[in-house]
Amino acid sequence: MKKTNSNNRGEVLRTGTIIFALVVTITSLFSFSISIDIKTGDFLKELGITKMETDKKITNSILGGYINTDGIKNAKNIVIGNRTAVVKDLLVYTKQYVHSDAFKKEYASLKESHKPTQYKVETPDEMRKTNIETYKKSVAETEGYLKKADASMKPVFEQSLAESKKLLKEAESPTNKVIANYTKNYPELAKSNQQSYEKELQKWETQYPTNQIMFVKQRLQQFLNETNNIDFAAELTTKNGKKIFVNNAYESKGSRWKMAFRAGKEVVEPARAFVEQWLAEIK
Repeated sequence: MKKTNSNNRGEVLRTGTIIFALVVTITSLFSFSISIDIKTGDFLKELGITKMETDKKITNSILGGYINTDGIKNAKNIVIGNRTAVVKDLLVYTKQYVHSDAFKKEYASLKESHKPTQYKVETPDEMRKTNIETYKKSVAETEGYLKKADASMKPVFEQSLAESKKLLKEAESPTNKVIANYTKNYPELAKSNQQSYEKELQKWETQYPTNQIMFVKQRLQQFLNETNNIDFAAELTTKNGKKIFVNNAYESKGSRWKMAFRAGKEVVEPARAFVEQWLAEIK
C-alpha cells in the first residue's frame, strides 16, 4: 500500500477520457478541461472533436446530467499535459457558451418539457354527461349483441341490457345520489386540485428558473458540494485487479467524488476556485 502521487494517479487515469468527461459533465463536476484557444478553436484539433460536438456535449452535460465521451479521439494524450492550465480554459469557454442563443434555446426546451400538467377535475354537469353517454353506449352495444345472439345466449344479454338501462335511468335522474354527493364535494376537490397544481408549478419554477444562468448556478453549487474535502493523499490498494481505497469511508463515497479524486488536486482545486468566483458573479 502506498499513497497516491501524480504518477500513480496517472495510472488510474490511463483510459485518458476522465478529464474531458468531467468537463462535459458540468452537472456532476463543473470543471476539468483541455488546452484551448477560444477564439481560434485550435483546442478542437488537439482534442480531435468539432466545435459542434463540443457544444453538444457541454449542453447535454449541464442539462441532461450525464457523461458522454464518445468521439473524443485524443483525450488520452491531453491528460499527459498541463492539467492545471487546461482546466481554466474550457471553464472559460463553458462560461461563455451558457450565454449563447443555442444554449438558451436548448434550456428553454428542457424547461418546457418538464412543465407540470394540471389534472382536470370534472364539474358535476360534466360527470353527469359522461355517465349518461357511457350508459347509452352500453345499452346500444348490448342491444346489438342481443340481436345477433343465439337462443342460448339471449337470456344473458337480456339481463345485461336490463342492468344497463337501469344504470342509464339512474344517471339521467335529477336526484342521482352519486352526482349529488359529488356536487357537494366538488368545490373542495377543485380547490385542492388547484393548490396542488400551483405547488407543482412553484417547484418547477424553482428547479427550472426562467434565466438559464440560474439553472447553471445550481450545477455550479452542486460541483462545489460534491468536490468538498477530498483527500487527494488517500491511500489506494489493489483487490481482485481493481484499485480501491484503503479507507472504507472513501470507498463508500459516490462516483462523482471518486471521479474528482481521480482527476487530481491539480484539476479540482483550480476548478473549484474558478467556480467559486463564477458563483460570486451570478446575482
